[in-house]
Amino acid sequence: MKENGKLKEAALSEVAHVKVHGRTSGSLAPLTLFWTGSAVEFNAKGSELWVEVEADYDVYEPWISIEINSFPVSRQMLTAGRYWVCVFRGMNEDVVKNVRIVKELQAMSDDPRCCLQIHAVKLDGEFLPVPDRALKLEFIGDSITSGEGVIGAKAEEDWIPMWFSATNYTAMTAEALKADYRVLSQSGWGVLTSWDNNPDHNLPDYYGQVCGVLGGERNEALGASQGNDFEAWQPDAVIVNLGTNDGGAFYSPEWTDPATGRVYKQRVNDDGTVNAEDLQAFEAAAESFLVKLRQYNPEAHIVWVYGMLGLPMMPAIYRAVNSYTAKSGDRKVSVFQLPNITEESVGARSHPGRLAHEQAARVLSAYLQEILHS
Repeated sequence: MKENGKLKEAALSEVAHVKVHGRTSGSLAPLTLFWTGSAVEFNAKGSELWVEVEADYDVYEPWISIEINSFPVSRQMLTAGRYWVCVFRGMNEDVVKNVRIVKELQAMSDDPRCCLQIHAVKLDGEFLPVPDRALKLEFIGDSITSGEGVIGAKAEEDWIPMWFSATNYTAMTAEALKADYRVLSQSGWGVLTSWDNNPDHNLPDYYGQVCGVLGGERNEALGASQGNDFEAWQPDAVIVNLGTNDGGAFYSPEWTDPATGRVYKQRVNDDGTVNAEDLQAFEAAAESFLVKLRQYNPEAHIVWVYGMLGLPMMPAIYRAVNSYTAKSGDRKVSVFQLPNITEESVGARSHPGRLAHEQAARVLSAYLQEILHS
């Protein structure tokens, strides 16, 4: 390959104009991207750009996508190691390119070694400022929000990183509204419990941390469990897409805590209805989460969205939201139904495909546009 002698290498921490998306510890030496949709963004004027990445994992390898001028041009698996990845080359050196390197894979709580870091860049030109967008959105969810099934044929059933994509309704909604956004999501997790009745796998318990769903000494050292700096980034809207796995837990086997031997199960009555006491526990957890969200985000609109994989928990979600608003007087909280998947819009692993995410983003962005500008 012909070498470009004009390339100049710089540590990421030395780049004057770099924009980071997603919750981080604040360190750029190197930058650790924890959550799906986390990214590094540049306005680069030059003909050739490289980034130095470092990836590690035991089971689940990280994936990235590269967007140039808001258009995805590359998507790739990152094998373990530290090395350079070419972002673009041979482009007009006098034209400024907006570049975003996006983490495609969610934080993998089942693989503490799974890690993606960005160390340095090489460019034969200059970096220019990347302005903030007028709106900020935060999305909280499960596999739907992690983009599981957006990529891949309908027949695919393997639970592997290849079928996850950050280019889902979160990114599409943000793009429609010209907003910056962040995502916190975990496949299989819920408000009260995960799909398999594990009460430890709930998003609310970890909301105050940078990425507390990740365990292990390495993630601790990288700052995953430290408190998130909420003052530094306040969203205009928080979109919660949880409840699907809480509903599934009623029809999944019981879960036994290996440490205590205690058994957990969301129960179904003999007549096929869900147990009222267990449903109330879900509603209480949802209401409590709304209290926490408001504490951390005092001015944001909070929108609880639901429905892409059915509506069994919708009445309970409405009751939780109504109970919260009645007690608090908070009028900046609402519920919004997303369109269910169809035979045409289903993707891999029986999850919403790209078409389903486009449909969800279309209606959600219109709704957010209305409430944010009313």
